[in-house]
Amino acid sequence: MHLFAYPHYTSDVTNFLTEMRQKNPDLVKQQQAGRALLWDKQIDRAIKRDVEAGQIAQQPYVYQTKTDL
Repeated sequence: MHLFAYPHYTSDVTNFLTEMRQKNPDLVKQQQAGRALLWDKQIDRAIKRDVEAGQIAQQPYVYQTKTDL
């Protein structure tokens, strides 16, 4: 029995998502607003450059103590 032999088949997850979108038509807008809170931010390149310049290089093996003091 081949999976693609049944063109009318939809998975439970697809049915759930379709039903959820029908019950709440503003769901996509709410998802985009939630994403904008945390992820869709403009980066200030001057601040990013200053932060990267202030970082100290990590030693090759982190747990080894420094012997050249």
